[in-house]
Amino acid sequence: MKIYVLSLLTGLIVGFVFALFKLPIPAPPALPGIIGIVGIYLGFQLYGWVAATFLK
Repeated sequence: MKIYVLSLLTGLIVGFVFALFKLPIPAPPALPGIIGIVGIYLGFQLYGWVAATFLK
C-alpha cells in the first residue's frame, strides 16, 4: 500500500511543478495513456506466462 501512496504523491508533485512552470503535461491524453499502461502491464504478464509455460 505504501508504494501506491508514494507513486500517487510523486505524480501529484510532478503535475504541480509542470503546471507551476506552465509546461505541457508529461503524459499522453487520459484514455489513450491509461490504455497504453494497461497494455504494457498485460504484455509484461504475458511474457511471464509464456516464459513459465514454454521456456522451461
